[in-house]
Amino acid sequence: MKDIRTLSLEQLKEYFVTLGEKPFRAKQVYDWLWSKNLHSIDEMTNLSKELREKISQEFTINPISVDLLQKSKDGTIKNGVKLHDGLLVESVLIPTESRTTACVSSQVGCSLNCEFCATAKLKRMRNLEVAEIVDQVALIDKQSKLYFDRPLSNIVFMGMGEPMMNYKNVVDAIRKITQEDGLGMSARRITVSTSGIPKMMKMLADENLKVKLALSLHSAIEHKRNEIMPFSTKFPLTEIMEAMQYWYDKTGSRITFEYCVWKGINDGDEDIKALIKYCKQVPCKVNLIQYNPIGEGKFDHRSVEAEEKYVRELEKAGITALVRRSRGGDIDAACGQLANKNSGE
Repeated sequence: MKDIRTLSLEQLKEYFVTLGEKPFRAKQVYDWLWSKNLHSIDEMTNLSKELREKISQEFTINPISVDLLQKSKDGTIKNGVKLHDGLLVESVLIPTESRTTACVSSQVGCSLNCEFCATAKLKRMRNLEVAEIVDQVALIDKQSKLYFDRPLSNIVFMGMGEPMMNYKNVVDAIRKITQEDGLGMSARRITVSTSGIPKMMKMLADENLKVKLALSLHSAIEHKRNEIMPFSTKFPLTEIMEAMQYWYDKTGSRITFEYCVWKGINDGDEDIKALIKYCKQVPCKVNLIQYNPIGEGKFDHRSVEAEEKYVRELEKAGITALVRRSRGGDIDAACGQLANKNSGE
């Protein structure tokens, strides 16, 4: 049976006309589905029981459910999320004193092969549907209110999967999350993190969504980045920079570079100089992320001394640099660690 949330507002209007109902019924149902995030047709109380029964005969709603909830000692909450077909993804609630952030997934598994990322070890099974992405946000908003007595403030597409490889559904989900007849959240508090797919980055700039863009970089030296993120051989740093310059020209929003520093990999002076040179080409800031290991040998050793030198040299060059403290490491919810242990992969 088809999930009613796959229908647009116009398609809902057409459906109700075929039932002999007024088109405004579509807006009522749309509001239940997207603004109230309702998961039961029977609970749409402004529709008659007869009409609800007719809808239920043709459509269903396939919500996500929490298969496993883990709480970190730092307050981070990791949700093992079960989809309607039994597949699993993960989404994370990250609290600080001033805000609550949802880290949401866009794919089941991932088709890219970043060496440091646990999700890359999972086979990509499928893209998440629009409703499955929105459900994660609504879920974490409820958890934020329940556990921290405040609504969700920020959303990052940094969970499982590459958002640009599920482009249409991610964009449609962002619209549902931000529009007044959806969840009504601020687009400026949403960050889409990509490993760097230039064509899709330019497309996102043209969408005029008002979201922020982050690039998972980790090295501005081509051959080193290719070793860390082997798929990037298809997307040279020059092409990625061109896409970021296009992004800034179109949106006026500076880029965030996400960067982990590993001992013996990208902790040398030449690495710092290369990053500074790369940063000078576009308005940006650098988030130096405290990586938690996934047991893959060479990426197990974070270089704190080099991390501190990165900050000094970047700031000396006039580039904003922040060290982002890792959260949820004790429940495998930190950077690079998302990979459901119950996935069977």
